[in-house]
Amino acid sequence: MALGLVELAFLAVAWPARLIPAARPAAARGLGGLMALERARLSRWLGHDAPRRDGGYGFLLVRAALGVLAGYACVAGLFLAGLLLLGGLWALAWGRAHPVPVSLPGVRIITDSGVLGLTGGAVLLALVVLLTLAIGSLERRLAERFLGPGDHELMRRRIAELTATRSGIVRAVDDERRRIERDLHDGVQQRGVALAMLLGRARHSADHDRTAELVAQAHAESRRLLDELRSVAWRVYPTALDELGLRAALTGVAERSGVPVTVHYGLAGRPASEVETALYFVAREAITNAIKHAGARDILVVLTEDERAVSVAISDDGGGGADPSGGGLAGLARRVLALDGTFTVDSPPGGPTKIAATLPKTPPGEDGAGSCG
Repeated sequence: MALGLVELAFLAVAWPARLIPAARPAAARGLGGLMALERARLSRWLGHDAPRRDGGYGFLLVRAALGVLAGYACVAGLFLAGLLLLGGLWALAWGRAHPVPVSLPGVRIITDSGVLGLTGGAVLLALVVLLTLAIGSLERRLAERFLGPGDHELMRRRIAELTATRSGIVRAVDDERRRIERDLHDGVQQRGVALAMLLGRARHSADHDRTAELVAQAHAESRRLLDELRSVAWRVYPTALDELGLRAALTGVAERSGVPVTVHYGLAGRPASEVETALYFVAREAITNAIKHAGARDILVVLTEDERAVSVAISDDGGGGADPSGGGLAGLARRVLALDGTFTVDSPPGGPTKIAATLPKTPPGEDGAGSCG
């Protein structure tokens, strides 16, 4: 309550003083001092540590008003509770209590003034305690609203985020396994069966010319089978990504696509392995979706970086309407979030579509990047 009165007095003087240029430095120093006191009080009594930003005059105004009103209510409640408790004890101790009838709906009892005073004082004291707890909770919310969450809240959010990301990664791995199984079943397995049938027919054929024709068909089918195997292996993980880097891997994606793909590579060096892999799969999946589902005729891939992060943005001129919750895009989002990155999809009906991912240069778990401090 006392700090609230000081803050109200400061605001009454400092708020109009901000209009005077010469008085602004003094007002800023006073504001900084009061905010330091508030940070210390919040940390000591409410467990709200290390606010991240300055709440300024708005926080002081709300906090001071709340502090004065709550302080007055608590002091008045304690004073009345003390009077009732002392009065009740005095009446019981000296035998000066007198009967007091109490009428309730359907009930009529008679007590004495001493017991009534003790009961009223205890109830009022309990209400003051509850009010104090409620005010403390409200002040925590005000601090989070104006100053940002404290260390404990940040840690709680981080734990919840890591838990969700971990389960998301498990789902992404399962989805990837299902996709590989479909590729093997629908492509490689079918070509293997066709090859076996051709060789079986050639083996049982008595016509030399027919046998030669079937062997030639089997040879061509085996070449297609090898191409399919290389394609599946490349979709699982391209060796060029490890051997030659992200630029070469994306160039390979562009060469294999059925529509023109332009890659603007703006990275000075190779990112960390996990980040490089995530960037590659984001770009590849976005290109594949644009060709298969959006009917795109032109695709642009742009990779940029700054001091802390690397980004990839894929845009196309297709029909739009991409669903971020779909299997492929949802898996990419989980992969990016697992590295503390951000993933966005902007795909209005009719297009165009833009998919972007931003990842930190240092993945979580390296030099403390995944800590909560």
